[in-house]
Amino acid sequence: MTKDELREKANDLPLKPGVYLMMDKTGKVIYVGKAKKLKNRVSQYFQDSAFHTVKTRKMVAEVDHFDTIFVSSEWEALVLENSLIKRHMPRFNILLKDDKGYPFVRLSKGAYPRFSMVHRFAEDGARYFGPFGGRFETRQAIDAVCAALKLPTCNRKFPQDIGGERPCLNYHMGRCDGWCRPGMAEEDYRARMSQAAALLEGKSKQLLREMTEEMAREAEALHFERAAVLRDRVSAIGALGKKQTVIAGLCADTDIWGIYKGAKCCYAVLHMEEGNLAGRETELFAVPGDEDEGEMLSAITAQYYLPRALLPHEILIPADSGNCEELSQALTQRAGHKVWVHVPQRGEKAELLEMARRNAAEEAERATSREERSSQTLQLLAKMTGLPQPPKRMESYDISNTGSSEIVASMVVYSGDRPLKSAYRRFQIKDVQGHPDDYASMREVLRRRLQRAADGDEKFLPLPDVFLIDGGEVHAKTALEVTQDFGVSIPIFGMVKDDRHRTRALVTPEGMEIGIQANQAVFALIGQIQEETHRFAITYNRDSHRKNALRSALDDIPGVGPKRREALRKRFGSLKAIRAATAAELAEVIGAAAGEKAYLHFHGQAENTPAGDETSAK
Repeated sequence: MTKDELREKANDLPLKPGVYLMMDKTGKVIYVGKAKKLKNRVSQYFQDSAFHTVKTRKMVAEVDHFDTIFVSSEWEALVLENSLIKRHMPRFNILLKDDKGYPFVRLSKGAYPRFSMVHRFAEDGARYFGPFGGRFETRQAIDAVCAALKLPTCNRKFPQDIGGERPCLNYHMGRCDGWCRPGMAEEDYRARMSQAAALLEGKSKQLLREMTEEMAREAEALHFERAAVLRDRVSAIGALGKKQTVIAGLCADTDIWGIYKGAKCCYAVLHMEEGNLAGRETELFAVPGDEDEGEMLSAITAQYYLPRALLPHEILIPADSGNCEELSQALTQRAGHKVWVHVPQRGEKAELLEMARRNAAEEAERATSREERSSQTLQLLAKMTGLPQPPKRMESYDISNTGSSEIVASMVVYSGDRPLKSAYRRFQIKDVQGHPDDYASMREVLRRRLQRAADGDEKFLPLPDVFLIDGGEVHAKTALEVTQDFGVSIPIFGMVKDDRHRTRALVTPEGMEIGIQANQAVFALIGQIQEETHRFAITYNRDSHRKNALRSALDDIPGVGPKRREALRKRFGSLKAIRAATAAELAEVIGAAAGEKAYLHFHGQAENTPAGDETSAK
């Protein structure tokens, strides 16, 4: 659409709240925004650009068309905007890291529920807590809560393992009450798990109050041993928040925000409980333009809080984000209690905001020095290879095979000097049959990769600034032929290895070698990329080989068809586990007759038949 057509479409919008999505010529969403009155907000983009910021002018120049979604209120628009940003990851929006970076704690359902760490919710009837800051902190939270309440963290399964073996070391160390012992009441286990869940929900004060009252009742009833147990448990829970910042953060009454914008942007969130610092979170983020502090806060706070189940009562921010009221309303509905988002102007709370800002500034400055080193390495790489500018995205390829079978390829992506694992891709080679051919395999992989990009597949966009091919001159030349067929111009270098299988140089398709060993930083980066590409390829190859071997070994079992083979693979996971299973265990999965045949197939005789007893075997 032309600018006039876009302006006309915007002027036809109603004065209602909603969300708008700006899209480029390929249909990719490049910006998501919300508005109290869609007509007024969207039409501003297509008026006189002299009043626009640099980022807005650049974004509008790429807009080909836009879409809108109408909602009934501003806070609904806020929630929807956040959801669409997470879904489309538009490059002109401020983006925090994906939800995959925030683990949750899952409490399974059933008579004996257990805690585990997961990366997202599922509609499975279980309870979820979080998200937490990282995998290490989440594991700490689970271990700390279970240790305080002496709950199991071992791999034993209840109730089938009760009484099966002696209690593990955790019981003897006093970290677990030994729930695998006979006679332990199921009701006590569930009650203890409910207390653990209350801790993860941030209800430590309420739990401590209830347990203290119960301890007093037991003491009055002269049940001193029971009262002593409760006393120790109350003490452990009371100390938990002081020693464990993750749990303490859940109990926070107030969150204080600090924002720093320099060479790198960073936010810091201080979690306060009754005036005491209970925890801190910081994160670097990219700003796609020249947003002011209020605009950054508007984008970040919504992305930070809306996915979370546990929320503070008060959120202090250093500048008016323009959506304090809407965010307060959305968070209040989610939390089930009043959440107040506001900007303090003076006093102790304003001083806390300054402390949060200093935390954000210190974190950003520390990261900047690392980023400066990264930038220097990429600039040196560009200078050595003749690239017009430091590469922002590099893709590396390797082929792996087991003889003439299981020929696979890996595509590893680096964003700057860091792996971008969400963009990694794996390929099963289809055209090469009967014998391995690295050149033909590489040709197929790059052809499929570039075709997917040409078809507009977002998983293969954007194209990289450089291709790195595991191999020498011929590999690089093969890659060049494919790019020429597609009419794209991407610098290509082969990664040449030494006698110890380490990358020693880069080579162009024309055969010119570029030594990289003289610069340690560049040498380390290319070596890391080569090793990561090889690791990813060989891991895929081994997985493929293992699955094919298992499939082949199960094909010859009489009476075991595809469904039963799949059931065995799902239950036991590996050929070794299937071979080690008893006839009864196999029968549980595929039936008695088929289980007996499978056991005979692997062992040559029926179960419980003495070895060498041919008469019994018959």
